[in-house]
Amino acid sequence: MLDAKILVIDDNKSVLSALEILLQFEYAAVKTISNPNQISSFPDLTDFDIVLLDMNFSAGVNTGNEGLFWLREIRKKAPQMSVIMMTAYGAIDLAVKALKEGAIDFILKPWNNDKLLATVKSAYELKKSQKEVYQLKQKEHNLKQHINQNKNYIIGNSKALNTILNLVGKVAKTDVNVLVTGENGTGKELIARELHKLSNRCNEVFISVDMGSISENLFESELFGHTKGSFTDAKEDRSGKFEAANGGTLFLDEIGNLSLQAQAKLLSAIQNKTIVRVGSNKRIPVDIRLVCATNCNLDQMVSDGLFREDLLYRINTIRIEVPPLRERGEDVLVLADFYLNKYASKYGKQGLRINQAAQEKLMSYSWPGNIRELLHTIERSVILTDGSVLKPEDFLLHSKTALSVDSGPETLEAMELLMITNALNQNEGNYSAAAEQLGVSRQTLYNKMKKLGK
Repeated sequence: MLDAKILVIDDNKSVLSALEILLQFEYAAVKTISNPNQISSFPDLTDFDIVLLDMNFSAGVNTGNEGLFWLREIRKKAPQMSVIMMTAYGAIDLAVKALKEGAIDFILKPWNNDKLLATVKSAYELKKSQKEVYQLKQKEHNLKQHINQNKNYIIGNSKALNTILNLVGKVAKTDVNVLVTGENGTGKELIARELHKLSNRCNEVFISVDMGSISENLFESELFGHTKGSFTDAKEDRSGKFEAANGGTLFLDEIGNLSLQAQAKLLSAIQNKTIVRVGSNKRIPVDIRLVCATNCNLDQMVSDGLFREDLLYRINTIRIEVPPLRERGEDVLVLADFYLNKYASKYGKQGLRINQAAQEKLMSYSWPGNIRELLHTIERSVILTDGSVLKPEDFLLHSKTALSVDSGPETLEAMELLMITNALNQNEGNYSAAAEQLGVSRQTLYNKMKKLGK
């Protein structure tokens, strides 16, 4: 027995009795009414899954207009209701009218019991599928809202920042590919999220992919997905980031760290607007807005043969250069106050403030790690302070000049940072080349930089 409620509306009591007897063994509840006027005052119409509705109720009238009228009334009260029309006068044009008005099927009297049961069951299965689709869409909508919730804000009032935000506002409403460049820690992902938030895709997902953390052998699987059994650990079909971002925005961070082989595969997906899962030959169309970011000099990498020129053209329709913190003037203090309040609240030290001398120290520092370095500096100071006022000595800052061979770094961490910084400088910010010089994998180098807060 199916867990469904059926309502039968017919002026012929013999028809009602026959249908009640037939359906009661198949469905959890069957209710009958003989007067369609009861529909208007029916309290729980939406509780039913299916309505079987007669087309004619007045003696001698067989136009079907009465049934069409009551069909419209039912759909006013319950727009998603599955309605099956019944009539003793079969006519193609009448059936077409009923279907156009929202009925899902048509039964002729006298009916064949097996055929009628099959029609009602099909209507029930369709109703159940529609309900599941609606629930899935609601879950998808809620999930998108949750994913797109961004508690990070673009903070500052400097001319340099406002120039960038004005450009973002102009570009956001288009679907052109955008390349966001800038030093580590400047907030390139925040700019990408702002592009998405202001775009026509803002109600769809924003998928962020850290290309520097994806190993070479998992690149295709992560971005394009894979089929079950395509490699050892592929225990089920899995969609990649391109499919996950379909309809929304795909943000590829650290794109300058891709190998030439990976670049070729990415270029193909962007050009064809299709992807092929690992282990499959089927092309899957994708509709994404692509935003990429890097701290590398891609133009120099193209000249050095380390980055494909055709890929650069594809991702670089619009380029947005995020200014370093040292070029944003008093935004340093605005950001410092923001993070001070955030971490003071987090660690239960409300009421903290930064004195004038400390503010001057923060303003005079070059911030090689940019906003990421600033927030770590503020958090560390909040944790370690015992007073209510942060002074210059509460902020531990390391200028680049302090990290030289002559200064003799005093800790292993400082020495490691010095070596990595030198290697990256010598290789124009290219992680792959720097990693090779240092004798480690690109992923290891990237993880070390993350750990050091750079």
